[in-house]
Amino acid sequence: MQVLLVEDDVSIAEPLVDGLARYGFTVQWVCTGDAALDAPRGDMVLLDLGLPDMDGIDVCRELRQDSDVPIIMLTARGTEADRVVGLELGADDYLAKPFSLRELVARIRAVTRRSRMTAPARHAVPAGQSAGHGAGYGSAHGAGHGSAHSASYGAAHSTARHAAVPVGTAAAPAARPALVTAMPEAPGARRAADASPQIIGDIRIDRRTRQVHVAGRPVTLAPKEFDVLALLAEDPGAVCSRQHILGTVWDPNFFGPTKTLDVHIAALRRKLGDPRRIETLRCVGFRLTVSSGYEARADKVS
Repeated sequence: MQVLLVEDDVSIAEPLVDGLARYGFTVQWVCTGDAALDAPRGDMVLLDLGLPDMDGIDVCRELRQDSDVPIIMLTARGTEADRVVGLELGADDYLAKPFSLRELVARIRAVTRRSRMTAPARHAVPAGQSAGHGAGYGSAHGAGHGSAHSASYGAAHSTARHAAVPVGTAAAPAARPALVTAMPEAPGARRAADASPQIIGDIRIDRRTRQVHVAGRPVTLAPKEFDVLALLAEDPGAVCSRQHILGTVWDPNFFGPTKTLDVHIAALRRKLGDPRRIETLRCVGFRLTVSSGYEARADKVS
């Protein structure tokens, strides 16, 4: 499947191009609205709204004037009004940043399925793609597979089409299990066998109950805040890179502004009562500091 990616943020676009390629998509990447309007539409358009030369909404409107190519908007604008405007102007789906690669691929496939149902003629040209999932499979591939195989293929493949990778890529099926098995373990999973709470200075972390106490008082943390703290506490004093935190706590295929991590770190510092508890190493990551006179230890409760 040919995908046109319209994204001006290099830090998002480059890993997104590589990630989609692992699923068998061929991606053409442009950085501006003008370039998007001049580029071949392909089979799908992934459109960022915050472009440097024009608003992505205007790009969507102009694309719809001469093309019915499916459009998925990728944007940090997550308000209801933005979603409604984008969808009413012709976008087929709307994905707010940050997002994971797996969710994006799932949405691409869902939009493609809906598009085939409403306008099957649009996908009749690429013989190696859409024809492989429908009744035309026998005519497109019958010479190599035989009429008997083409007849059984449609019935057997219809139940698996939701999990199928884009047709025409032989290596893609092996890539998907690799991503699943590469999922990192949950923060604190290595300590799961030890149910004893962990003490770091005056911070007490109970992973079994997901409770945190500071100087004896309970501290209420949001789920992601607890996961970040638990990850940093696995090796107090050691530096944990931003990429590792995002990949472990959020998603290994995280795409979007890393500002969300800074927001959670700021909230943690405020709730823990002292900003110095979590130290920032510029351009590297974060580490949980161990107060002088204390050592990280496990609270062995009998």
